[in-house]
Amino acid sequence: MAEAPADKPVKALRPKLAASLILRRTRASGDTEILLGRRSGGHVFMPQKYVFPGGRVDRTDGYAPLAGEPKPAVRETLRRVLSERRARAAAAAAIRETAEETGLLIARPGAIARARPEWRPFADAGAQPDAEPLDLVARAITPPGRTRRFDAFFFTADIEALHGPATLTGSGELEDLQWVALPDAHSLDIPIITRFVLSELDAHLKGEQQGVRCARVTRAGPRLDPV
Repeated sequence: MAEAPADKPVKALRPKLAASLILRRTRASGDTEILLGRRSGGHVFMPQKYVFPGGRVDRTDGYAPLAGEPKPAVRETLRRVLSERRARAAAAAAIRETAEETGLLIARPGAIARARPEWRPFADAGAQPDAEPLDLVARAITPPGRTRRFDAFFFTADIEALHGPATLTGSGELEDLQWVALPDAHSLDIPIITRFVLSELDAHLKGEQQGVRCARVTRAGPRLDPV
């Protein structure tokens, strides 16, 4: 009997472009709170983990009806690793996913002509998505060998950039949406990469972090590199 052919090596998946948005607000005490939600158990990727609103970048995000483009410093950093259109799409996706998963609109007053379904909540509110308030905090690439891989960019914005009420609603993709004091977020069931992003955010807010860093895994082990 002929021997069965050896298994072919599995080709590493190419990471999909993704984006998340860390919304912040300041307590009367001056402490910073951030918005987190728990992924439903039906998700294949990180079920039941607390994460920031976000998701995969869609092809149409590059043509989002933005009222304001990413600020020059953010655009310059993104353009080191992304094309102009994909850089714009990443910022737009962070805003879109946040609207879908939380009901919160990072926007300014304005009209959208012939709004696509994903931007209908903005059009109905008389607003256009606005990428100008976003700052870039971190980048992270899912390690090889995973069944889902993402090249994720993490943005942050203050809740003052919201258009309309700060009432938490959403699609149900994120459960138990809650504002959490930045130090207390580590007590939740969060992924390792979220802990990294939280530390980068803390350094960013304190003015201790120069530039944006990317967390990834190579054959030599985990690495942190400038974007």
